[in-house]
Amino acid sequence: MSQAPTPPSLSDREGAVNRKTGGWAPTTPATANRLRVSLERYQGLIWQAAGISVLSNLLMLTGPLFMLQVYDRVLTSRSVPTLVALFGLVTALFAFYGVFDYLRGRLLTRLGARIQVELDVEVFRTSVRAAQDHDPSRRRLLAVRDLEYLQQWFAGPAPLALLDLPWSPFFFAALFLFHWQLGVLAVGGGLVLCGLAVLNHLRSRQLTDMAKTSSAQAESFERSVRAGAEVATALGMLAVAASRWSRLRDNALTAQVTAADRIGGYGAAIKALRFFLQSAILALGAWLAISGSVTPGVIIAASILMGRALAPLEQVVGQWRTYAQARLAWRNLHALFDASDGPRQLTALPRPTGRLEARNMSVAPPHSPSPILRGLTFSIAPGQAMGVIGPSACGKSTLARALTGLWPVVQGSLRLDGATLDQWELEQLGTHIGYLPQDVSLFAGTVAENIARLEPDPTDEAVIAAAQQARAHDMILALADGYDTRIGPASSGLSGGQRQRIGLARALFGSPALVVLDEPNAHLDAPGEQALVEVICDLKAHGCAVVVMAHRPAAIAACDHLLVLNNGRQRAYGPREEVLRETTVPVTGMAPARGVGR
Repeated sequence: MSQAPTPPSLSDREGAVNRKTGGWAPTTPATANRLRVSLERYQGLIWQAAGISVLSNLLMLTGPLFMLQVYDRVLTSRSVPTLVALFGLVTALFAFYGVFDYLRGRLLTRLGARIQVELDVEVFRTSVRAAQDHDPSRRRLLAVRDLEYLQQWFAGPAPLALLDLPWSPFFFAALFLFHWQLGVLAVGGGLVLCGLAVLNHLRSRQLTDMAKTSSAQAESFERSVRAGAEVATALGMLAVAASRWSRLRDNALTAQVTAADRIGGYGAAIKALRFFLQSAILALGAWLAISGSVTPGVIIAASILMGRALAPLEQVVGQWRTYAQARLAWRNLHALFDASDGPRQLTALPRPTGRLEARNMSVAPPHSPSPILRGLTFSIAPGQAMGVIGPSACGKSTLARALTGLWPVVQGSLRLDGATLDQWELEQLGTHIGYLPQDVSLFAGTVAENIARLEPDPTDEAVIAAAQQARAHDMILALADGYDTRIGPASSGLSGGQRQRIGLARALFGSPALVVLDEPNAHLDAPGEQALVEVICDLKAHGCAVVVMAHRPAAIAACDHLLVLNNGRQRAYGPREEVLRETTVPVTGMAPARGVGR
């Protein structure tokens, strides 16, 4: 048996992750569909399983041939030695059958596991990016689940039934060798079963897809309510939300029950027909034996062959729901990789100094043709800080996302050290940028792991240095287990200010060349705001470029330049004192312009 190609192990996968594609580095053209290529890469496993299926199905002739010999030879000759010899041979053959059946199941399980190992990092990243891009496409948001379901499908009984199905005509042909009337009865019954299977597919496919879609809608709504549990509880929305969720679940359950009833009905009809056909072939065999056309042993042998010929078809119908779900998962993943641009081979640029320049820049959200920001022009040198001010919904957070490469520049240019952001690998760019969003999300793990951006082997010195630079070291030490305090996605037990300080330390980890702070003092008290000003001054002293989006005046006290936004457009830009002197800044909570920062 040929050796199948070996996929990357879990440890190898982490070490060989392609920073450009986010997955295991492929050896195939970027234009090929990754799912199809991955399946083709391990098609040797499929051929091996198919080859073993040849042997296992041939061994399934053991039962009918044994019964034929027992009835036609052993019973007539009354030879005990012959019976013992035949039984010993049958025991050995069925032992081989068990080994072969185990091996092909093991091969298909490994096939599904290898496809998942090869693709799950890329699928995970695609799913996360879809959430970041607010992409409503189900195939992106549920891609991880689809890949996992596909892997589980390969490990289940459904693929084995498909491998056995092509052998049904072989068993039908064997019945013709016994007598043509037995073959005609078997083929006629098989055609009726096939017709029922086709009807099952046509009539249940739409219901199965509807059940899957309804279930996904209910799950998506439940996740959104869970994410806003505090707001839902405080505003008395739980009862209404539960009622809406219940309606979505009822829709999904109704579709699932209807689909299950329909599939179960066809399955029961096929099973009953198969039992009837086995009895019918016994009756026909007995009639032929009475008439002298066949031997008595053919009666039992024909019944066993009939059962073996029809069993794969019954199994396919019984597993129809899993086939439908696997088909939907395959279709979603295939479309996902068809829609992806494939890996981009970009030249690795040197570490930037932080020189940032925008020229007539317009920014739009992903998957949207309408820009939110229009015509922005500014520049920041290393060691300088720029404050961005303006009323709510003026575009400050949009600018922050554009500076970090999250949202695209649709017109004009945005350059970091002379290179547009799309010339940088997104992962590489992220290591040179520190980003503190308005809503700080911390990940499951320790405080130290969050500060280290989940790096597998960060040095303690680097983690503590980032926390000290963010003026968060003492606050972290005051936690229950200090840097080893475990937190979850909801940051349970941490105040808004603590989350923001840890998020700031994470932004400063690795000494980034550009730091973007979106409302960094939103949850800070007066001492915290003073510490923030010290952090910005410290970053400037180390040659880092800093951009601060602010509502409150304290955040821009250390800024050299100000950019004023209003309704997505640039209203003013220049040295801080000059802008504050000449502009009435429409910012919520900001004092009169002349008094700010003096």
